[in-house]
Amino acid sequence: MNYSVKEIYYTLQGEGMNVGRPAVFLRFAGCNLWSGREADRAAGPGSCSAWCDTDFVGTDGPGGGRFATADDLAAAVADAWPVASTDRALVVCTGGEPLLQLDETLVAALHVRGFMVAVETNGTREPPAGIDWICVSPKAGTALCLRTGHELKLVYPQDGMEPERFEDLSFDHFLLQPLDSPGRDENTRLALHYCLEHPRWRLSLQTHKTLDIP
Repeated sequence: MNYSVKEIYYTLQGEGMNVGRPAVFLRFAGCNLWSGREADRAAGPGSCSAWCDTDFVGTDGPGGGRFATADDLAAAVADAWPVASTDRALVVCTGGEPLLQLDETLVAALHVRGFMVAVETNGTREPPAGIDWICVSPKAGTALCLRTGHELKLVYPQDGMEPERFEDLSFDHFLLQPLDSPGRDENTRLALHYCLEHPRWRLSLQTHKTLDIP
């Protein structure tokens, strides 16, 4: 399989249950919910196109490119990990939508190099076997087929995506993440209030934006 990658870089995980943990981010190009181009903000099956702030178009980012084999891509991820030991090394496969490209062969190649493999997905596609940490972030206007995992991270608020709709799903952790929009302060207040009234839910903040890191 030929893999199209927007960027590969080393940073701290900025949100979710692994917040603060050093990781290599492997951002795949492409998404099944919208094209990623400004002209298409109003198009696509997912309403997230109106507020998504991630650049996943092309292969021109740092470390990005086209990789002919899983071994080539896993080697590039390993090269981005700056510590001598890969003990407890984490790679976060993200996008766009990583499950358009992430396959069992690549997961195995990353495991060979000592990485714990995490994925951040919109949940519209089934994952390959072997992934160590699955984070699902459901998006309004889509059908959720991935209904089990380690964390469900819901951007809040989204019309028609009330948190109670997801509480019967099989996840270890349930998180609310305030929608980053011009109304972010109000969205944060609403998410905080909801978590206080529904203790099953935990507040997830995008600390990488506060810290101004990738």
